[in-house]
Amino acid sequence: MKQYSFKNDYSEGCHPYILEVLIRTNLIQQNGYGYDEYSDEARILIQQKMNHHNADIHFVSGGTQANLLVISAILRPHESVIAVETGHIFTNETGAIEATGHKIHGIQTSDGKLKPEHIQSVLDAHTNRPHQLKQKLVYISNSTEVGTIYIKKELEELSAFCRANDLYLFLDGARLGQALTSEINDLSLDDIANLVDIFYLGGTKNGALLGEAIIITNDQLKAEFGFHVKQKGAMLAKGRLLGIQFLELMKDDLYFDLAKHSNIQAMKIKSAFQRKGFKFLSETFTNQIFPILSNAQIEDLSVNFDFYVWKKIDEKSSAIRLITSWATPDDIVEAFIRKVENL
Repeated sequence: MKQYSFKNDYSEGCHPYILEVLIRTNLIQQNGYGYDEYSDEARILIQQKMNHHNADIHFVSGGTQANLLVISAILRPHESVIAVETGHIFTNETGAIEATGHKIHGIQTSDGKLKPEHIQSVLDAHTNRPHQLKQKLVYISNSTEVGTIYIKKELEELSAFCRANDLYLFLDGARLGQALTSEINDLSLDDIANLVDIFYLGGTKNGALLGEAIIITNDQLKAEFGFHVKQKGAMLAKGRLLGIQFLELMKDDLYFDLAKHSNIQAMKIKSAFQRKGFKFLSETFTNQIFPILSNAQIEDLSVNFDFYVWKKIDEKSSAIRLITSWATPDDIVEAFIRKVENL
């Protein structure tokens, strides 16, 4: 059997519907830089989906770009960010945020999520102003880098704390579709729009060729954001390419159907590991799972499947990361489960 990759959820190109509409609209002339009719329609549709008709929406090409744009646009030179140490901006963006002159205060948590007491600990350590940095933005991901999600009560508490302490709350939504379609989720897109100041809907990891939709719901953050998009090289001349994709994804809730599929496939694999008595690095209900295996078992699975060895547990075992995608087929999942059953 040819090696199949569970390394990420963007190994495939895009959903066939997107390719079809890109071809169908290819020779229709449009305005550039996101002022095309497809981008306009996509913005209106997203606003309707989250019942927030005054939100500003900007389409950009990728997650790191979205994080860099948002954080550098919001913060003044002396302001900093609070994030978990597993957060994408802290571990996997080559110091992109620090390169703009903003420090990230990393907090270690077991589940990849921030709580008010975590943030308070950073605030308490920075009271000697103006000699110390001023914390102004809290960065979270949903789902997180370890596959967990925020439930409504958690996000409400975090939102209330941030507003009480004059902090902006920014949600990295690279896998927001997976979070919102998780079997344990109780948040809606409407809730997200009301509880955070700015967030994005990830397309790259959920059926698009590329693209993220940055959504600004806090009126204080809307003015002149477009200047930052242009200055950082994120404003595509052929902005239609992003607008078309989000229009197709949001129509008939294809975006959520694809995310749900990736979750279901991961939960099938998770159940197989559970039946065999394996433990996990974190309790997840999205398209990422982190089973703990012996080195020999990891080597056995690696013959036919590709994945990351995520964290060394001890000399004899490690946690691996398995990610399913919007396109992960049933037969591959079944073949993988058979391998797990024979470990």
